[in-house]
Amino acid sequence: LQSLPSGNISLLCDVLVKEVSELTGYDRVMAYKFHEDEHGEVVAEFRRSDLEPYLGLHYPATDIPQASRFLFLKNKVRMICDCSAPPVKVIQDKRLAQPLSLCGSTLRAPHGCHAQYMANMGSIASLVMSMTINGDDDDTGSDPQQKARKLWGLVVCHHTSPRFVPFPLRYACEFLLQVFGIQLNKEVELAAQAKEKHILRTQTLLCDMLLRDAPIGIFTQAPNVMDLVKCEGAALFYRNQFWLLKMAPTEAQIRNIVTWLQECHDSTTGLSTDSLTEAGYPGAADLGDAVCGMAVIKITSKDYIFWFRSHTAKEIKWGGAKHDSGYKNDEDRKMHPRSSFKAF
Repeated sequence: LQSLPSGNISLLCDVLVKEVSELTGYDRVMAYKFHEDEHGEVVAEFRRSDLEPYLGLHYPATDIPQASRFLFLKNKVRMICDCSAPPVKVIQDKRLAQPLSLCGSTLRAPHGCHAQYMANMGSIASLVMSMTINGDDDDTGSDPQQKARKLWGLVVCHHTSPRFVPFPLRYACEFLLQVFGIQLNKEVELAAQAKEKHILRTQTLLCDMLLRDAPIGIFTQAPNVMDLVKCEGAALFYRNQFWLLKMAPTEAQIRNIVTWLQECHDSTTGLSTDSLTEAGYPGAADLGDAVCGMAVIKITSKDYIFWFRSHTAKEIKWGGAKHDSGYKNDEDRKMHPRSSFKAF
């Protein structure tokens, strides 16, 4: 891992899943990354050739609840030898005031819902390991010496028959994940630094254009405003004229957005939202999937610069059917894990 060239997190994950597969012998080993909105993506996979690939599929944040993520920060390795095995009741001293917590125990039985989730996937045994990186400085608490860690993702191993991995092998995997975490942390920090440098360089160039010309220059020259923000389209409404870049609403639709901004957000200098629908824009449905999120800054009381993002569901490949069949009503659907993991 340490000998790999820098600047390639994807290659790092590919090597990791292959090494874990060789160490443990599981049928499928995946690197599962959490995005900013907490949904997950399979970014690397090493599997038995006859198994269906999950590489590149995205799954909603609800597939791995917050309680489970909290436990993965506390316990870096979680093994289930046989999800179909009946759980064995723990008999404890009646004088104990609270039930015995098995959160930190390898012997803890899987939740019934998770066991069903694995069965639906065609998996009997699993091994899950945490991939952590340094958290934000705000999360360090009162002790500045102790850097908080945050969950970047998981290494998820599945097997189609019962499988037990002895402690020495699990310990070796945990050590491998520690080395991976150090390398990953370096890559994440380098990527953040490179992104910041790019933004600052672009900002300088755009500011220079603004000083030499009207805002029109940052739309008609290179670099332009789209190099500053990750987006699918941008627009300038200046002196009652329009300049549109790539995937942007029509002039009439932008004029309607301007009217809404002046009526509902006139006291602010800008607005940023992941969803115009959630922001309360009445014409959001007319924009379709091409435009969902928007950032806007006010140049003057009548002039605006817009950045637009399309709907995420349109851009990425989701895993699992939109509507699982076999459930009579919504209540049944809520009480069961997904029954499909295929792309739709």
